[in-house]
Parts: sequence; C-alpha cells; structure tokens
Amino acid sequence: MKIVILGTAYPYRGGLAAFNERLASQFLQEGDEVEVLTFTLQYPSFLFPGKTQYSSEKAPDGLRIRRVLNSCNPLNWIRVGRQLKKSAPDLLIACYWMSFMAPAFGTVCRIARKNKHTRCIALVHNMLPHEPSMMDKLFSPYFVGAQHGFVALSESVVHDIEKLDKNGVPKTFSPHPIYDHYGSRMTKQDACAALGIDLEEPYLLFFGLVRAYKGLDWLIEAMGILKKAGKKLPILIIAGEFYEDEDKYLQQISRLGLKNNVIVKNEFVPDADLPKYFGAADLIVQPYKSATQSGVTQVAFHFEKPMLVTNVGGLGEIVHDGKMGYAVDPNPQAIADAIVDYFEHDRKESFIEYLRTEKKKYDWDKMTAAFMHIYKVGSNNSHI
Repeated sequence: MKIVILGTAYPYRGGLAAFNERLASQFLQEGDEVEVLTFTLQYPSFLFPGKTQYSSEKAPDGLRIRRVLNSCNPLNWIRVGRQLKKSAPDLLIACYWMSFMAPAFGTVCRIARKNKHTRCIALVHNMLPHEPSMMDKLFSPYFVGAQHGFVALSESVVHDIEKLDKNGVPKTFSPHPIYDHYGSRMTKQDACAALGIDLEEPYLLFFGLVRAYKGLDWLIEAMGILKKAGKKLPILIIAGEFYEDEDKYLQQISRLGLKNNVIVKNEFVPDADLPKYFGAADLIVQPYKSATQSGVTQVAFHFEKPMLVTNVGGLGEIVHDGKMGYAVDPNPQAIADAIVDYFEHDRKESFIEYLRTEKKKYDWDKMTAAFMHIYKVGSNNSHI
C-alpha cells in the first residue's frame, strides 16, 4: 500500500515523533511504501512552554520525512490537501493529539479524500486533552468529521471519539506498542555508575515532561507521607523538562524535608540516556491526575521495569495491579502505600517475570493490523 503519515516527526523531538517514526518503520518492514509529512511550523513559540521543539539526535535511518505543514496557515493546509488529493495515497494517517491541530489536519484530510480513493484513518492519542480549553469544543468535531475511521490507543479515547462522531465510522482500540528502539537494557550497576549515583540506594523514576496533570506533586507528597511514617525512603529521580514552574515543586520538596531524597534533572532526556535512567530505577512511577495512555509505560515495558500508576484513563488497562506493578487510587496516600508494599515485600522479581510475558501483547505489527482492519471495514462501507 501507499501510506502517508501526517504528524510530528524529525526534526521535532519527543514521544509522539518517536511513535510516528516507529510506526512508519513497521509499515516499511511489512512492504508498504511510506512517507511521513511533518511540520514546517508545529507550534508558534508562544504556545510552546519548553526550551526547544527540535531534536538534537540524528535523523532516523531509512525513513522519508518531508516538512510540509504549517499549523497556522490555512492556505498551506489547502495546498497540502491538494497535493495529497493528486498523489492519492491509499491510506492517510493523521496522528492527532491536541485540538490545536484539528483545523490543519481536518482541512488536509477533507481535501485529500475528495479523490474518492484515499482513506483517512486517524491515529488518536488524546481526543479530549488533559488540560481543556475552548478550542476543544470548537475544533475537535471538525477533525473527527473528516475521517473514514479511527485507531485509538485506549478504550477511554474510543469513547471520547464516539461522543463527537456523527457519521458512525469504524473505530478500534489498539494499545500503545512498546517503544523498542531506545537501546539495550543496562544493569543497575552500570546505569548508576553512568549517572554517578549510589548503587545501594532504591530508586523511583518519574520520567518525562512535567505538567500539572501528571501529578508530580502527589508523588512528592507521598514521599512526605513515608518520611512522616518513619519508613526508609527511596531516592526519587525526576528526569524531564518542566513545562510549568519548577520552583513550586522545589519548595514542596524543601517543605517536606526531602532534599536528600530527590534528584531533579530539569532537562529533556535524549534517547541515548534513557537506558541509564530506566536501568537505575527500581520502580517507574506515573502518578497522573488524568490520562488516556502513556508512552512512558511502554518504555518501561521495553526496559522490563515494574510500574506504579494511578488508575485513571487507560493506565489501569495496561498495568495489571499486583501482577506487574500497581494501579492505585489517584491520591498521595495510595501511592505511598504501593511504594511501601513494593520495597518491603520485595515484589521486583515476580513483577518482572509477569511483565516479560505481558509485553508480547504490544508488538508493532498489532498496531499496523488495526489500521488494515479499519481500512478494510471502511472500504466495504463505501458510503462512509
């Protein structure tokens, strides 16, 4: 098949770009012709809270990536849509994660599909965002109405799409595959040596961009609960760029007397450093206040690390409570209780054994199969 993936990709950085590139690689491995169309302008600077949108890594090998889409220019959207209408790919996959992109993606898809050949199937990470705005009600239905079908990464996202879909197009849930391109696993000994930290300490890892909905304040509060209860404290490593005020977290750490038990790395972690952080960690903690799914979970699968998540959105669908980690109520006390259980009852080996079996469910060929299923169902319903 001739497939076009529309979304963020190199030279842009981050988990969404990595996802799109890995998806393109999987289609190529299966014999399809694949092109990735990414942005000339992804976000205007005033909407981007980080230090840079761009990757410091080298371009991914073997992929054709072209920068064509300006997220803020309607004339550009029309031009890109007309180009795709003319080139007529069999499948156009718009990789959607926020309503700001709905006008651009929706316009491109609406024009491209006018050739009566191209099927537009959206890959949806989040339909309704963690941090809502007026744009969601205004723009999201426009994007949804431009699609022939949907592949969502959690059941909760499928339900969100159904609320907006007036055409009854086919939808399916296919869980986030494992990020398996971040290098080999490191032993804790090697990882701690590389990071310059004490091998003998137990470590929690909070990884990724720091935003309010990710609940880092709950995790710090849970550490405070453990300290107050006289429990042996693990070391919390916070590794990721802060997309909000770092000072409020530093003040919380100081107020709870945790300065000696928290390591803060306020920086975007390059791919080459992921094995170090995940290798050093004993438990990956995602104390989210809201969620759909998370790429961090799938990185943890790759490095075979037990996880502690709050049971919000689709996180509990992936992390089976008491078997490969914990899916707990979304509050600091529940997080603290799970941390105590993990270390005091030495759950590590049993969790890892289960995790190694469970990770086989999340191969990338299952994701491409989901697209082929929706493509065939939609083609059999030509009125869609």
